[in-house]
Amino acid sequence: MVTDIMQKETLTLDGSSKVNIRNLNIWYGDSHAIIDCNLKIRKNNVTALIGPSGCGKSTLLRSINRMNDFIDICKTKGSINIDGIDIYQTANTNVNNLRKSVGMVFQKPNPFPKSIYENVAYGPRLHRMAEGTLELNRIVETSLKKAALWDEVKDRLNDSAFGLSGGQQQRLCIARTIAVDPQIILLDEPCSALDPISTNQIEELILELKKSYTIVMVTHNMQQAKRISDTTAYFHLGEIVEVGSTKKIFGNPNHRKTKSYVSGEFG
Repeated sequence: MVTDIMQKETLTLDGSSKVNIRNLNIWYGDSHAIIDCNLKIRKNNVTALIGPSGCGKSTLLRSINRMNDFIDICKTKGSINIDGIDIYQTANTNVNNLRKSVGMVFQKPNPFPKSIYENVAYGPRLHRMAEGTLELNRIVETSLKKAALWDEVKDRLNDSAFGLSGGQQQRLCIARTIAVDPQIILLDEPCSALDPISTNQIEELILELKKSYTIVMVTHNMQQAKRISDTTAYFHLGEIVEVGSTKKIFGNPNHRKTKSYVSGEFG
């Protein structure tokens, strides 16, 4: 349970849902970016958010750990419950703890200008998760192993993270996210800047990570969504047109707009 996000619990979700988004509306100034969004995100599943550019996918993703708070003109109404806790009850929300529990990996790999080791150790140090060097070493090694990177970097942990390839840097960013023991991982087009081999490595990693984490991913790659997601939500002009099992969305969608998009007729 994400009991440290707020001081008290609110609604209880059904056992299969990790995140429950209800009547969510988001504006950037006068622009209505997310319109009456309702979405349940299941625990230990990969949920893919698909749709044309500018349709609200990344805005919704950032709302799950309140990254939109950094945008002055952004206004949010509605509720997002994580384990039954409403993260938008501002008076009771510890946003730092929220972002520890809901980690995020961005489109472009963004390692810190530090060593490989220090990139992964940064979060545990910040949150005082390790009592000493041995414990911190264990967290770094475990995180790099979970990110399928340990064998490639174990002999050069003190080297700059900028010396890694693009795919390795993205896996390092995933290791950095894992290191603070999140429950949810948000991925904003994590493979868009990577070559096919690195993309395959990241996809295999995501399939392994969902055993331990709930994953929400924005992607423009329809084949990627088909390969690795369990649930797919299709967005158009700020609204969810259709959500369902990935097999259903790509094989027999209910809505004409969904069918046109996933078949490549537009978008």
